Amino acid sequence: MNAHRLSRRDFLRASATGGTAAVYALCTQHSSAFATQQPRSANSLLGVGAIGLRYQGTVDTEKARMYGNIVACCDVDRHVREQARASFGSTPFISEDYREVLQRKDVDLVIIGTPDHWHSKILIDACRAGKDVYCEKPLTLTIDEGKRIRDVVRETGRVVQVGSWQRSDSRFRLAVEMVRQGRIGKLKEVEVILGKNEQGGPFDSTPVPKHLNWNLWQGQTVEVPYIAERSHYTFRWWLEYSGGQMTDWGAHHIDIAQWAIDSHPVAIEGAAVFPVDDGTRYNVPRDYKVQYRYANDVVMTVLDNGRNGITFVGTDGKLFVNRGTIAGKAVDELAQNPLPREKFQVYQDNFERPERAGKLDAIVNHMGNFFDCVQSRQMPVSDVESQHRSVSTCHLGNIALKLGRPLAWDPGKEEFVGDAEANSFVSRPQRKGFEVV
Repeated sequence: MNAHRLSRRDFLRASATGGTAAVYALCTQHSSAFATQQPRSANSLLGVGAIGLRYQGTVDTEKARMYGNIVACCDVDRHVREQARASFGSTPFISEDYREVLQRKDVDLVIIGTPDHWHSKILIDACRAGKDVYCEKPLTLTIDEGKRIRDVVRETGRVVQVGSWQRSDSRFRLAVEMVRQGRIGKLKEVEVILGKNEQGGPFDSTPVPKHLNWNLWQGQTVEVPYIAERSHYTFRWWLEYSGGQMTDWGAHHIDIAQWAIDSHPVAIEGAAVFPVDDGTRYNVPRDYKVQYRYANDVVMTVLDNGRNGITFVGTDGKLFVNRGTIAGKAVDELAQNPLPREKFQVYQDNFERPERAGKLDAIVNHMGNFFDCVQSRQMPVSDVESQHRSVSTCHLGNIALKLGRPLAWDPGKEEFVGDAEANSFVSRPQRKGFEVV
């Protein structure tokens, strides 16, 4: 990259990780770990290992199939991994233990589609095994895990793309660019609507199905009796494994909002009523509200009720965006006053692909961006630093909901200011043998 000339999109992407300092880092990053690895031949077909193949993991692996060969499939549920092998051909190696996938020489990169509490450990182990990684969102279970991931990615120089695919959707990218270019004036407020958390239970414990390794599924979390509703899709309503809508939808919408805000939160306050937590029912609050104040004085409010999406409020107007719509006066004016477009010379921009909107098409862009960066050894659009910061904001919201009082956050030190109780939630105890190290 020419360090003296950043395209508009390069600047947008860099600033998502922290403003001017990140722009400098983007210009200089290839003098560090990434530069020690030679770009791959554009004609070489990469071997893909898929780890976690229920729901989104299968979608991601199907899109990766457009760019590489699926050579290994891993899932702790035998039914899921056998179905995956049937779906992706008769040749992929299958296993319930992801470490066997990482040991294979024919695996160049891995797709992590496991539940949230497994993301960090598998990602770190994959990087140390010399594999590049596409990891589903949210990146982490705790703020502390994100700091560890950042260190390991820097140490190993691996390419890591996080599956926050809205960064590769033309509507969301346009919204961020318009806000950042002042098309609604000075940004003052952002409203993010995520939706309500599910409620359910009490649920009965039952014998563990013979096709499921429940011990492996639980990973770092406290061992508990098997309840069917704890696993597969509904894991997200248990705080042991996830963070409800704050980390599920939040890893998408809060990420986009923070990309446009171009700052980090310094004050957080939340309100929620939590259900009885007796281990037999979902323990996320159905109703919740969180308000953040950013270092640049923008106020972001996250709500459970309303039209799903993001509303940006500036001194000169509003802009709304979600997965089906981008609307506002500034959007209407684009026909007469289009955004300036530069001729991009930098391969890292890599959005020469046709513009796409909608989940599956945007995932094609997102996965293509990952494979492009694996080939070129450049930073992908949903890089580790920006996604660690975005999901940290989600975690901050859940901590504020849990404590029910105002919190002060130091984004430089990544700790709460003078608050030992709040800081105790930045990490969690981990079950022996499954620690993220």
